Amino acid sequence: MKRFIKIVLSISFIFYLLALVVLLFLGTRGYVWTDLTLMEYMKRSSNFVPFKTISTYIKAIFSGSMNMDIPIKNLVGNFIMFLPMGIYLPYFIKRINVSVFSIAIIILLFVIEVIQLVTKRGSFDIDDFILNMFGALIGFGIWKVKVVQKLLK
Repeated sequence: MKRFIKIVLSISFIFYLLALVVLLFLGTRGYVWTDLTLMEYMKRSSNFVPFKTISTYIKAIFSGSMNMDIPIKNLVGNFIMFLPMGIYLPYFIKRINVSVFSIAIIILLFVIEVIQLVTKRGSFDIDDFILNMFGALIGFGIWKVKVVQKLLK
């Protein structure tokens, strides 16, 4: 049974990574500034102010000033996108603690945000970073629940 669970988790991890690549780098991102220089693109598509985008989306939800799909997909999607990573990483990297996990996720998310910016396949948004990190930490917390560990170990 343990071998079966390991095979299922390994295969699902590969599909999860492929889905991340498609979502983060290959899908249409809605940016039309591809004719700009990289520096101009970086200025227009970056957000370094924490909670700026999050608060805009929350205000839009309550005021109805935006199609509800947009804030929900962005807030919930960014949160959920890295939640599985919080389960997969500690499963595959034994004896990982929250500090090492957090550093690994921070590096991974920073690299992803920079690649999106440099390749003009997205933006550098600190709020995406915050939501992704929070999702990954919640996933790590789920992993640490004894019932989940007994099931997956």
